[in-house]
Amino acid sequence: MKEFDRTERIGAELQRELYQVLRDEVRDPRLANLTIQEVRVARDLSHAKVFFTCFPADEQGREQERLLNRHLAGFLRHALAQRVRLRIMPQLHFVHDESIRDGERLSALIEQAAEEGAVDASDPPRT
Repeated sequence: MKEFDRTERIGAELQRELYQVLRDEVRDPRLANLTIQEVRVARDLSHAKVFFTCFPADEQGREQERLLNRHLAGFLRHALAQRVRLRIMPQLHFVHDESIRDGERLSALIEQAAEEGAVDASDPPRT
């Protein structure tokens, strides 16, 4: 068995439990639209990066990242330690994941290019 398989399993478990803690125990309206995308755990289990997005407005992401890292990381780590049996509970580092917004922007550019290509293709060839 490879080592990364264990860290992936632990990351998935932390993601599930973190979602439940945020849903059930944190009553902050600024975190209402938060979605945990992925939890990446270091091999030595000392740190975990928690990638999240917020819907529908990604503009709140930086504010939520600050709130999570400065004020809630310790509470969430403690809550996870009570729910997940690990010898070492990783320190949580929250990162706003902008890949979905970037993907939407790229999709819009592709659609725009396809529309422009369709217009260009309908023009008669020049001789």
